[in-house]
This record gives sequence, structure tokens and C-alpha cells, in this order.
Amino acid sequence: MTNPPVEGEEREGPVIRDKRRIDPETGKVREPAEQPAPGAPGAGGAAASGSTAAGEETEALKTQLDERTADLKRLKAEYDNYRKRVERDRVAVREQALANVLNEFLPVLDDIGRARDHDELTGGFKSVGEALEAVTGKLGLERFGEKGEPFDPMVHEALMHAYSSDVTETSVADVLQPGYRIGERVLRPARVAVAEPEPDAGDAESGGEGE
Repeated sequence: MTNPPVEGEEREGPVIRDKRRIDPETGKVREPAEQPAPGAPGAGGAAASGSTAAGEETEALKTQLDERTADLKRLKAEYDNYRKRVERDRVAVREQALANVLNEFLPVLDDIGRARDHDELTGGFKSVGEALEAVTGKLGLERFGEKGEPFDPMVHEALMHAYSSDVTETSVADVLQPGYRIGERVLRPARVAVAEPEPDAGDAESGGEGE
């Protein structure tokens, strides 16, 4: 036979809590258990835990946003470089095609120039020649090579060479065939005769300074 529990004595064994909403003895609805107040122990811990989780989520979203922004910037830079490269290629192809066409006109322009030098550019031939020169000029073709200008191996091709006391630097003594270019592209160098200062002139000048 089980002895009744003594007052103040702790009961051993499982503790059974009656969580039924209806009291079986009175038949009334029981009042819900009170929730811990926000300032009560445990409530602050839950709030702190929720705040920490929210902060971590915000930080993760910020990191993802920074990564996506960096991706967009990199993609834009690649697209800008691609667009510039396409534009450069387009301009290069156009210049090459134009150079190929104008190259075919150089012999004709040479004939027009020789006819002008010999006063043979007259009548209808003169009109046609001047019209052709005007059209090629509009397309960007530029004639170069003048007597007396300094010799530049980048744009001049020396076919003849001589010494002269009339020059102080290597210069173009005569233009045998003019050169042509489009912008910075040289289609044909100017073929010229070159004159250099007399070797004795430099020695004499040096000797005069030493006296």
C-alpha cells in the first residue's frame, strides 16, 4: 500500500501537467498561461538572438549586392572594350579598302602631274585631271614632297645623293616622284634626290672655331 505524500516532501517520478483547455471538474475554459514580459528573463535573450540573426542576414545580403555590383561593372568594362575594338577594326577596314582603291589612281595622278609640268594639261584633259584630283582630295588623299624640305626616311625614298655647300642639313634637292598618304598612312613615299652638306664645310667650321 502506498503511503500518502508528506507535506513539504518532494515527489519522485514523472511530473504530469494538465494542458487541457477545458477543466474536467468545472467544465470551464481555463485562462491561458501568462507569457513572459519583454523585460522578463528569457525575453531579452530571444530578442537579442533575433536581432543577431537579422544582422547576419543583412550582412549576407550586402555582400551579395557588392558581388553583383562588381560583376556588372566588370561586364560593362568588357562591353566598352569590345565596342572600342569593333570601332577600331571598322575604321581600319575602311581605311585599308580606301587605300587599295586610291593606290590604283596614283599612276593616273602622276601622268596628270607630268602633263602640268610640261604645260600639256589643257582643254578637256585639264578639266578631267583637276576633277580627279579634287575627288581624291575629298577622299583624304594628300600629296607631299617639296624641294628644300628636310629629308625624312619615314616619308622619303632617296634615289640620288649628292653633296652641296648650299645646305646645312640633309635635304631634298629635287622631287623625282611625289608621295601620297591618307592621314598617317603613307601610300607611297616621295622619291627624291638628296643633298648633304659638304664634308669639308663642317671641318672648316670646326677649325675656325678652334682658332
